[in-house]
Amino acid sequence: MEYKFSDRISALQPSIIREILKGTGGTDIIPFAAGNPAAESFPVNEMSQIAAELFASSPAAALQYGITEGYPVLREQTRIRMQEKYSVGNDDIDDTLIVSGGQQGIELAAKVLCNEGDTVICESPSFIGALNAFRSYNLNLKGVDLENDGMDLDKLEAILKNDSKVKLLYVISTFQNPSGVTTSLEKRKALLELADKYDFIIIEDSPYFELRYSGDYVPPIKALDKNGRVIFAGSYSKVLAPGIRMGFATAPKPIASKMTVAKQVSDVHTNQFFQMLVSEFLKKHSIDAHIDSIKNLYRVKRDRMMDAVKAYFPEEITVNRPDGGLFLWCMMPKGYDSAAFCKTLAPYKVAAVPGAAFVIDQSEISSGIRLNFSLPTLEQIDRGIASLAEAAKCFIRK
Repeated sequence: MEYKFSDRISALQPSIIREILKGTGGTDIIPFAAGNPAAESFPVNEMSQIAAELFASSPAAALQYGITEGYPVLREQTRIRMQEKYSVGNDDIDDTLIVSGGQQGIELAAKVLCNEGDTVICESPSFIGALNAFRSYNLNLKGVDLENDGMDLDKLEAILKNDSKVKLLYVISTFQNPSGVTTSLEKRKALLELADKYDFIIIEDSPYFELRYSGDYVPPIKALDKNGRVIFAGSYSKVLAPGIRMGFATAPKPIASKMTVAKQVSDVHTNQFFQMLVSEFLKKHSIDAHIDSIKNLYRVKRDRMMDAVKAYFPEEITVNRPDGGLFLWCMMPKGYDSAAFCKTLAPYKVAAVPGAAFVIDQSEISSGIRLNFSLPTLEQIDRGIASLAEAAKCFIRK
């Protein structure tokens, strides 16, 4: 039987990253393609104890339906922490929702703010999960090249001047995925000024912003937002455990209210048990101390991968040194197709993500390669980068 799919889904392609992971799971392939936190960073003992206590003391509450906006205690804990520590959220303007991973916050924002044919401006390259969320609503994506300190503002304003249908600007402001770029304070302020001038909303996707290993802290765009122009999409998944699918969105109250309605028709509410577990973790343990331990772990891995890259990579490949996050972004010479290169890696027992996964125009050829340093071991980093370098030399110089 031939099935006919909706127009908004029929042309949508699966995530390249998810497809790579399906092909490499459970093998001896070194996992530079993943975006996973390290399993040794998970607070297993603490979570195990909390889970047992919840089932002993509050099984009905933990297993029952919850409210769509999120477990009230966790919402309040999240609101207070983000306000007091990072100045994110204003009680007069904003509300905070618990969502099923930061990804859902992005998708809900697009769902409630955009009509088919509206324009979303994104950094180029950008996160495939967000790009596919926008594509699923038949939105018009326009990319703006990234500079070392964020979007090229001249190119951004050129789009804004000529496109009256811009509804959203999507930006990963800190340790951008995949490039690792952090938007400067000056450009963050400029983005807010442009949002006021051209009347659009900024989605600030910031799942990694607390994972800084070097460099100076830069406040979130949302911390500078005085006029209700920014939706902040945050995540507990990257600092506790990704499988719990626990994120939050801080948004202007009218937008948060509509996102709540949209969430009711998606999943009713985020997993109640894990919401309560995260809440108890925040009560009984220092999440800041836990994040510090993760930073110490990942700093060593980032530096190890950078050292290996310097030792082994051919000079034709340039590599950034991110101040945080989970990824290195490598650029082959212009004109080389990194998708074709990544297909040659199987004999080398290494997996990497080609830049084609992050392009705005899906017909574009990219020379970028994303490497994850959080998941592999130090030994895998050494061995994998050496193998990747060997493959790259063969590919570039053949």
